[in-house]
Amino acid sequence: MWYFKAVGKRKLIEFIILVIFAVFFMGPLLNLLLLAFTGKWQYPAALPQSWSLDWWKFVLSKDEVVKSIGLSFLIATIVTALSIVICIPAAYAFARIRFPLSRFFLFSFLLTHAFPKMGLYVSIAVLFYKVGLMNTMAGVVLIHIVNTLMFMTWIPSSAFRNVHQAQEESARDVGASPFRVFWSVTFPMALPGIMVASIFTFLHSLDEAQGTFLVGIPDFRTMPIVMYAIISDYPSTAGAVFSIILTLPTIVLLLAAQRFVTADVMSSGFQMK
Repeated sequence: MWYFKAVGKRKLIEFIILVIFAVFFMGPLLNLLLLAFTGKWQYPAALPQSWSLDWWKFVLSKDEVVKSIGLSFLIATIVTALSIVICIPAAYAFARIRFPLSRFFLFSFLLTHAFPKMGLYVSIAVLFYKVGLMNTMAGVVLIHIVNTLMFMTWIPSSAFRNVHQAQEESARDVGASPFRVFWSVTFPMALPGIMVASIFTFLHSLDEAQGTFLVGIPDFRTMPIVMYAIISDYPSTAGAVFSIILTLPTIVLLLAAQRFVTADVMSSGFQMK
């Protein structure tokens, strides 16, 4: 009792809220992890009664699953690379050039996330059908890029805006060319924001299901699409295994880039100036 008095009521409440949040957030992930390695788990047992890797062998032995993993990473890599090539110059223009309706055009990149996705995808699919992009790699990549435009313009634009122009002018004063200034001064200082946007673009592409299903079926079956089939056709243990396979890249990438993914970068990336 003396311990709680020493800590204080406010700190105690904050700790309780933190524990509740941790249980709410980590509970489903922990349950998923236990279920993926379960051999037998029947009610009312609190923990699995036996452990097994049988469902891992089952899931990874299916050619469709292995192909979907490779296809998902291939598409996500292409989407991220193309988004960088297309959006980084646009983000730099929004940050450095004042032109008519610039705020409107920057705001328009949010519109892809302002409406129900399926309605947007159906409209795009009608256009894709007319130009022959249905069931093609190009069509799937384009539908993914539509969803990543917001990340790759807003966050890098804010990163470029936070680079003080006085630093660029100092580099020009000592004879650096505009390209050298950008490559040696502006780009390294904006790199954390670009890295954050690239990570979110890659992960969002990995997780994209509706657009891929509408545009890419039947030839392009990525991990989320295959996961739906596994969950509906096989026991929950198989679904847990595949969910971990789908979630693992997200955890690994976020841990690897945790020094870039900060609250400051994220909050500044969605400020409209």
